[in-house]
Amino acid sequence: MEHRYGAHNYHPLPVVLCKGEGAFVWDVEGKRYFDFLSAYSAVNQGHCHPKIVKALCDQAHTLTLTSRAFFNDCLGPYEKYITEYFGYDKVLPMNTGAEADETALKLARRWGYRVKGIKENEALIICCEGNFHGRTISIVSMSTDPDSYGEFGPFTPGFVKIPYNDVDALEKVLEQHGKRVAGFLVEPIQGEAGVFVPDEGYLKKCYDLCKKHNVLFMADEVQTGIARTGKMLACDHEGVRPDILILGKAVSGGVLPISAVLADDPIMLTIGPGEHGSTFGGFCLAGKVAVAALQVVKEEGLAEKAEKLGRIFREEMLKVKSDMIELVRGKGLLNAIVIRPKNGKEAWDVCLKMKELGVLAKPTHQHIIRFAPPLVITEEQLREAIELIKKAILSFE
Repeated sequence: MEHRYGAHNYHPLPVVLCKGEGAFVWDVEGKRYFDFLSAYSAVNQGHCHPKIVKALCDQAHTLTLTSRAFFNDCLGPYEKYITEYFGYDKVLPMNTGAEADETALKLARRWGYRVKGIKENEALIICCEGNFHGRTISIVSMSTDPDSYGEFGPFTPGFVKIPYNDVDALEKVLEQHGKRVAGFLVEPIQGEAGVFVPDEGYLKKCYDLCKKHNVLFMADEVQTGIARTGKMLACDHEGVRPDILILGKAVSGGVLPISAVLADDPIMLTIGPGEHGSTFGGFCLAGKVAVAALQVVKEEGLAEKAEKLGRIFREEMLKVKSDMIELVRGKGLLNAIVIRPKNGKEAWDVCLKMKELGVLAKPTHQHIIRFAPPLVITEEQLREAIELIKKAILSFE
């Protein structure tokens, strides 16, 4: 039915899911699987977490949406909670990661014109090759992936692309064009690129360069944030506090599309009434769900769990004796295995075999498999899943 009635913009693994709980999902035949994708890290708190679902249902029976034309009794408490949670003056609530990135771009440009004094329509945003920030026209204008940008032009101007994990490249652009640069947009770990973890110190050096040239350091933590990498934010590993913090996915625990852009007053207050918005941004359900989802992360120590279990996963994967494993990398419970093709079998074939054995994961860029289970997974469950993953890979020997 999806093939017949839906757009063909996805190529799913051949499994039809109908139920989820914790680290597990079930298909329509009743078979249970370990979920090692977590909806691209949206369900860090586990599928259908009872506290988050209760917050959704309780509010759904009361008031769902008012738009921002009126005040409601949910948004203010949520805004207070999330700004104190992450330590910022203000939050601008949106729905999707792409919308949050677009919001951050608008904030950076507006700040560039009104605060930094860049001549209007000349602001530049520096971004990184291999990035994935979403699917809008402006965002694919930053992309270096032909699947993302091919035949979608003409593209939005004002972006300068530099290699990822290359401090010198950033310094060179800032030395040449720093007076026109409003912001540097970066993923602390490039998820869609195959869990590309930069060198230690990369983020801090980039942050320091941004400070030197009066440029906003903008961190896209849509996938890496909310405890996924073993800290609340991936930037926390290097003690970096982004000028603009972009969050999404697990802000809701996978229950609703909720995203957020956080910044301090000198940046956030450059946008006034009527100059940016969203009908559903910060709607009643979102406020209640996000607070519950963020509470779960702290109450259940999910960052600490991700740090501990991630080490176990990488250690065990490195023990596997297989020609197909070219590289194991990651941080916390955001990990990847680079697959070397063997006898015509590739990452997709490994994922099919894992599915057969009861573990769901998906290739990215054809030769890389990302492994990101819900952070509520227990060590016993993780070790059970690891044995199945090993069995799948070794079946091609």
